[in-house]
Amino acid sequence: MTALELSCGLPPGPDFAGLAALAEELGYARVWIFDSAPLWEDPLVHLALAAERTRRIGLATAVLIPDQRSPMAMASGIATIARISGGRFRACFGTGFTSRFALGRRPMPLDDLARYVRAVRGLLAGETVRLDGAAARMLHADGLAAARPVGVPLWLSAFGPRGTALAEEIADGVIGPPHPALPSAVLASGTVLDPGEEPDSARVREAVGPWRVVDWHNAYAASGADAVDALPGGLAWRESLEKLAPEGERHLLTFEGHVTHLTERDRPLLDHIGLKGLIGGPERVARRLGRLADAGYREVIYTPTGPDVPRELRALAAARP
Repeated sequence: MTALELSCGLPPGPDFAGLAALAEELGYARVWIFDSAPLWEDPLVHLALAAERTRRIGLATAVLIPDQRSPMAMASGIATIARISGGRFRACFGTGFTSRFALGRRPMPLDDLARYVRAVRGLLAGETVRLDGAAARMLHADGLAAARPVGVPLWLSAFGPRGTALAEEIADGVIGPPHPALPSAVLASGTVLDPGEEPDSARVREAVGPWRVVDWHNAYAASGADAVDALPGGLAWRESLEKLAPEGERHLLTFEGHVTHLTERDRPLLDHIGLKGLIGGPERVARRLGRLADAGYREVIYTPTGPDVPRELRALAAARP
């Protein structure tokens, strides 16, 4: 069985640094921060704040969206967090599914993602790279940034055959299915039940609901009305959304509360969803974590939501094998 690290994933916001400090106290291996400019505050700012409030816990991104920052701005930001954190930082990149759809755009093509990550890796290594046809290099003087090369692991959110192959070429690890050659992490939501609590209690629904309705958000954004209508409760969900905005602005509503809060439009969808994931008493949750290790994952990124995230972090930390 693969040795399993238990980490957590959280959105950037006012509570992030405090939750990172709690996660360190509870023994989590790493805290990953989300990145989507239309939805949340800047992740690099919150990572810097968390780095100042912690000493041991790893810091990581799940996942950085390339077109929100130029390769040079990204490399400079990564170097900054690496310095402030004392080498505890890991940067993971993705195609920007949610953040780009929330702006009315499709995710970044994999070839563009590959060029971007290669450019960032080259810059961090102190190399001269080509950006928009011109030579570019990190010019930070001694004392103004970490000396190059800056040794930050660069990971990829990789799915499907092309993503798997690309990750092996340019990445040090993946968030996605277990990779045959690279360390792999998986996002997992859920909640540890209180003694005697039923898995469909009101508390559980609020705690896990934001991640359970993601399929409806994604189906509508990526494939439109027919795709979301085919999901249970999807027609009513779509009609309630489309009444609120004209066609050209509906993407502004699709991801409201995405993976953090339940909107009134989303809440009825929970009647159509089996509450799967890391849900159960401590022993059941521990067994499910063990099965993820058996499947080849090196790290589970627990993504707590609901009205009491500190409670969720404490309960899962106590349940780990």
